[in-house]
Amino acid sequence: MNTREIDVKEITKTVKKLCIDANLYLPKSLESCINCAASEERSPVGRGVFKDMQDNLAAAAEERLPICQDCGMAVVFVDIGQDVHFVGGNLYDAINEGVSLGYTEGKLRCSVVSDPLERVNTGDNTPAVIHTRLTEGDKVEITVAPKGFGSENMSRLKMFTPAATEKDIVDFVVGAASQAGSNPCPPTVIGVGIGGDFEMCAYLAKKALCRDVSQRNSDERYARLESEMLTEINKLGIGPQGFGGSITCLAVNIEQYATHIAGLPVAVNVGCHVTRHASAVI
Repeated sequence: MNTREIDVKEITKTVKKLCIDANLYLPKSLESCINCAASEERSPVGRGVFKDMQDNLAAAAEERLPICQDCGMAVVFVDIGQDVHFVGGNLYDAINEGVSLGYTEGKLRCSVVSDPLERVNTGDNTPAVIHTRLTEGDKVEITVAPKGFGSENMSRLKMFTPAATEKDIVDFVVGAASQAGSNPCPPTVIGVGIGGDFEMCAYLAKKALCRDVSQRNSDERYARLESEMLTEINKLGIGPQGFGGSITCLAVNIEQYATHIAGLPVAVNVGCHVTRHASAVI
């Protein structure tokens, strides 16, 4: 079988563009979800907040300015076809160069510090958090998901025992949303990871935030749980930006994986109303 060579300069170029695009334009499905929620919001104050959100999205696109002042830490998912051979340099270096160029030339706020305790800003939003996965074929799919920390800080993880019920899991997810309150700039998108081990369920929750909000889990049981969680979160009354209302959450996306007989890990990754991500295939 032939191997396809891809120069890592193409990776850098693509990541740069995705960093900029993700910070300027919301995925169409999420923008549509916001517009739909704005028409359904029952609170007059909440409807006013939604109007401000819609105006902000329009202004960001028209003026080519970031949707949010927190341009996030760059999370990069890379699906690599097993028939691909990278040339011209190191893949991770190329990704980080793309992030650096995207954030500096795109005039995006740089928020990454080189050491969690020293707290010195790197000045170009690198290094990124990079997740790679080997797939079939000779294509490379890249998703850049800038993650602001007002929402990231509200995330939760719990190692349930197998005795936990579906209600226990729903209550945990709803409880995480309740504890978050207005901090993650609601209405939120909630990513839930169920299964795997400690780190896998957190990865699943983050990956879930990159799923189109119009798509439900393909497994009927988990799709039902997504709907139930969304309904219960919206009963909290937190509302847009925490000012009260009927729409606290726009979507709940669950991703699941096999787990150990002795465990049932569940992670909740909270996304704000501008849960940003952009993808491209090389």
